[in-house]
Amino acid sequence: MTDMVQARQLIEALGTAAREAAVVLAQTPAPAKEAALIAAADAVIAQQDAILRANEADLAHGRDKGLSDAMLDRLRLDAPRLEAIAKSLREVAAQPDPVGQVIAEWDRPTGLHIRRVRTPIGVIGVIYESRPNVTADAGALALKSGNAVILRGGSESLHSSAAIHACMVQGLRVAGLPEPAIQMVPTRDRAAVGAMLGAQGLIDVIIPRGGKGLVGLVQSEARVPVFAHLEGICHVYVDGAADPEKARRVVLNAKTRRTGICGAAECLLIDRAYLARHGDHLIRDLIAAGVEVRAEGELQIDGTAPAQPDDFGREFLDMIIAARPVDGIEGAIAHIRRHGSQHTESVITEDQAVADRFFAGLDSAILMHNASTQFADGGEFGMGAEIGIATGKMHARGPVGAEQLTSFKYLVTGDGTTRA
Repeated sequence: MTDMVQARQLIEALGTAAREAAVVLAQTPAPAKEAALIAAADAVIAQQDAILRANEADLAHGRDKGLSDAMLDRLRLDAPRLEAIAKSLREVAAQPDPVGQVIAEWDRPTGLHIRRVRTPIGVIGVIYESRPNVTADAGALALKSGNAVILRGGSESLHSSAAIHACMVQGLRVAGLPEPAIQMVPTRDRAAVGAMLGAQGLIDVIIPRGGKGLVGLVQSEARVPVFAHLEGICHVYVDGAADPEKARRVVLNAKTRRTGICGAAECLLIDRAYLARHGDHLIRDLIAAGVEVRAEGELQIDGTAPAQPDDFGREFLDMIIAARPVDGIEGAIAHIRRHGSQHTESVITEDQAVADRFFAGLDSAILMHNASTQFADGGEFGMGAEIGIATGKMHARGPVGAEQLTSFKYLVTGDGTTRA
C-alpha cells in the first residue's frame, strides 16, 4: 500500500466524521458553542505545562532542521502567548453567532417574503505552517460559524498543535458536542496534504496559511475551493505631508514589532518631498534598530546595502526591509501595484486627499492610514481571531473570521402563494 493510498484513507475517515459532525453543528445553539470555547480556553491555561513541554520538543526539532530565528519565533510558545490564545478563544466565544443572521430581507408583489440568512459552509480544511496558535484560532472560528474543521499543521509544530488540539476537544466534550467537529491530521506525512486537496465531497473549502510555496501548491493542486492567503508583501508609504513623529513610530513598529508575521512591513516608500523636508531619519532609525536596509537612490546612506531588483516584491520575514524613494502618491501606487501581494499597505500623511487617493487607487485587502501594518490581524479588528488574511477577491477578503466562514441561503415565506 502506498503512502498516498493510506493518506486518502485517513482523510476519507476524517472527512466522513467531519461531515456528520457538521450536520450537528449547523443546528447547535449559540450557548453550546460558547460553552465549548470557554472550556477550551480554561483547558489551555490548565494544561500550560504540558503544552510548553510539547512546544520545547518542536523547537528542538526545528533547531535540528535549521529553521531561521523568525520561523522559530513563529513556532515558540510561552506563558504570555498561551494567555493570548486563551483570551482569543474567550473573545471568539463572546462574538455574536453568525449562523442564522439575516443579511437582508424584502417583500415581493407576489406576496413572498424573502430572507437571506447566514449558514455554515460545512467542512473546512486548514493547512498551515509553524504557528501552533492557528490550531486554536481555526478550531474556534470554525466552531463559532457552525463548521467542522480538519487541521493539518506544519510538521514543525506537530507536538504543540496536538497539545492545543486536545484542549479544543476537551471543550467540545464539556459542551456535549461531537468530538469530530475539530480534528487534526495526526501525521507529518506530506501525502496527507495532497489527499486533503483532492477530497471533493468531503471538504468544502481549503484555507492555506503559510509561505508562498505552500499557498502555490494548494492553489495549483486543489480540487476543492480555496481561500487564498498569499505572501504578506506589505508596504508603508511616507508622503510628503506626513508628520515626522507619526512616521517614525509607524515605520519602526510596522517593521520591528514582530518580523515573522504576514503583517510586517517589507518595503518602505518615501516621497522625495518628505526627504527634502525632513531628511533620511527614517532610514537611520531602522539601522539603529538593527534592521538591514536594502536601499535605492538617495536612500543609500552609510549602513545600508544596495537594493537588488528582487528585493522589491519580496517577503523577508526578518529584520530586513527594502526602501525606495518615489515621486508622490502616484509613484507609490505604481510601485505597490507592481510589487505588492494585495495584503496590507499603509500611507502616512496629514493630507486627507492623499489618503483618499491611496485608498481608491489600490485594491489590497487591507489599506491603512497613519497606522502600522502590524494591525493586519483579525483579533485587532475585533473578530477575536482569524484563520488568515485572504488576499483573493471572491467570498472572503482580509481577516477571515467566523462571519467569513459562512455562506448564505434564502428563506422564502408565502401564504399559499402560487406563480401565475
